[in-house]
Amino acid sequence: MADKPALLSMKGICKDFPGVRAVDAMQLEVTEGEVHAVVGENGAGKSTLMHILAGVYQPESGRIDFAGHNNVRIADEQAAQKLGIAIVYQERSLFDSLSVAENIFAGRQPVRLGNWIDSGAMAARAHQLVQKVGLDVHPHAPLSSLSPAEQQLVEIAKALSLNARLIIFDEPTAALTEAETKTLFAVIRSLQKAGTAVIYISHRLEEIFAIANRVTVLKDGRWQGTLPIAEATPAELVRRMVGRDLTNLSHSAPINNNQTKAPALEVRGLSDAPSRRQRRTTLTDISFEVHSGEVVVFAGLAGAGRTETALSIFGARPFRTGNVLLNGRAVHIRNVPQAIAAGIGYLPEDRKQAGLFLEMSIAHNVAAASLKRFGSIVTSEKAIGRVAEEYRERLGIACHSTRQAVRSLSGGNQQKVLLAKWLLVEPRVLIVDEPTRGVDVGAKAQVHRLLFDLAERGTAVLVISSDLPEVLTLADRVIVMAQGRIAGQLGRDEATEERIVHLASGMAAAGHPS
Repeated sequence: MADKPALLSMKGICKDFPGVRAVDAMQLEVTEGEVHAVVGENGAGKSTLMHILAGVYQPESGRIDFAGHNNVRIADEQAAQKLGIAIVYQERSLFDSLSVAENIFAGRQPVRLGNWIDSGAMAARAHQLVQKVGLDVHPHAPLSSLSPAEQQLVEIAKALSLNARLIIFDEPTAALTEAETKTLFAVIRSLQKAGTAVIYISHRLEEIFAIANRVTVLKDGRWQGTLPIAEATPAELVRRMVGRDLTNLSHSAPINNNQTKAPALEVRGLSDAPSRRQRRTTLTDISFEVHSGEVVVFAGLAGAGRTETALSIFGARPFRTGNVLLNGRAVHIRNVPQAIAAGIGYLPEDRKQAGLFLEMSIAHNVAAASLKRFGSIVTSEKAIGRVAEEYRERLGIACHSTRQAVRSLSGGNQQKVLLAKWLLVEPRVLIVDEPTRGVDVGAKAQVHRLLFDLAERGTAVLVISSDLPEVLTLADRVIVMAQGRIAGQLGRDEATEERIVHLASGMAAAGHPS
């Protein structure tokens, strides 16, 4: 690929934010029809560099050449699109109130008879695009009715609608199932055959080796090298990303043998009845338990009911029948404050929408679930700041000050802030939904270590994860869900990726041998 003429050349790119140089003398070269991966830890400058290319940010210095246009200035996103550059953002840029078709063609609707929107043509084209990305939804369906994974596929369909010469995928599989990821890879390969170049950003190194031709490594806003994928190894990429060999990426949690006491959390026969107006999974006879000091991981495909189960336990989703017991006693939790008061914490899958107050400071996010401890009438800002500093040091939150807004942090550091919030609460039961989605390998190892530490201190930890290596790394036991039911349970010694996938596919429930 390197011997072909460059479609994109970025040289000497610098970008400053208040108090920090986010990108420093960066370089990147992509050829026509190439899948070029960009990797690095959270905060390495990947998203900043892509935002410059997409016209969101303007660099302080440097040169960009694209498709025969020399030293171009990409003033805004419209200018990028006119050049032939599209981006699929890690954080969705869609509108819940619009339909699938309206989101795909927002600001670019086909018109007829002057300025009348041709809704029929728009729906027909949108239908072709959603089919191309493997999504079975009606073009007129409201975006709010789709799952996060389905919304991500709509985002990808929107990028395809631009017929761009270069498409940037920023963590595109973070919310996708294995089957949806395979569909995405098929789409990328078809784009490649048609001559479209792709920049692919992912923390999942196995994806890089499956799809990329070359890989560029960034660290601390600087270029660390570009390698043909055939000459790269995971160890080499990690070493360049973090500046050292990263060991102990596959810790094994201590097997919990002290299970003679009543379970810290027990769920018996939890079931619900879905509303006809809402698309939501029906839960049927969900029964399981988690002991103090144990890490239990829920595995399964998207839509299997894992998050719905967690939300029901946490009082954020009603259920029809069943009981929740804490330390052997039945509790009646009907809302989130009651769950927190009972000693249950919950880190949601979508930390930005449901877990954090993005415009608030790091310190106030850490204190958000424990405000009473900082004063009953007037909260002590000094005490909040002191506690936030303690967790900043303990969790290694990369920030200039705990007074800065959470929005300014990388995804991995936002996840650490959310963990700090619940560590401060000291819950007896902690539910963590997709704990390392969108975080780098170094932050992932830190998050895993924190979960192990919590278990060793006696917390019952319930994890939901779609990352099979993570499932096997964390779990004392694996509970696999399929179609709103528990398809099976596996101890650590018997859990394998093959067995988990077999149960998650629903084959065991359908009578197939396991």
